Amino acid sequence: MITIPCKITFSKTDNCWYVESPGFYDGIVTDGDTLEEAKEMAAEAVHGLLESYLEHGSSFSIPRGGKGWHEIEIESGLAFALWLRNARVSHGMTLADVAEKLGVKYQVYQKLERPRANPTLKTLRKLEQVFDTNLINI
Repeated sequence: MITIPCKITFSKTDNCWYVESPGFYDGIVTDGDTLEEAKEMAAEAVHGLLESYLEHGSSFSIPRGGKGWHEIEIESGLAFALWLRNARVSHGMTLADVAEKLGVKYQVYQKLERPRANPTLKTLRKLEQVFDTNLINI
């Protein structure tokens, strides 16, 4: 599970909750009338920003939180795409490098790094070999 830390504070002056997640170069700022609404708005903002980063090939790092920060959970498809891209980059590999190791065309692998990808178990096993990790424990 991947989470993104967000600082959520209540403003007595404005009578609402403010959310921020510094660390992204674009930053995330949103609000909500209740703490739960603020968390929902934060999740929506975080997901949109991360999907945009992935779609445009932008680089980013997940910010660190602090005391009293709330962790916003990233949905599984987006989390997998983030993990896969990070694994490829940290291994110093290009999209073409991984595609070759998987025995698939470049475009096929490129789609795996998108949040809406739905890889097969066979593909996941191949990715485990390429990145020397364990994704599935069955």
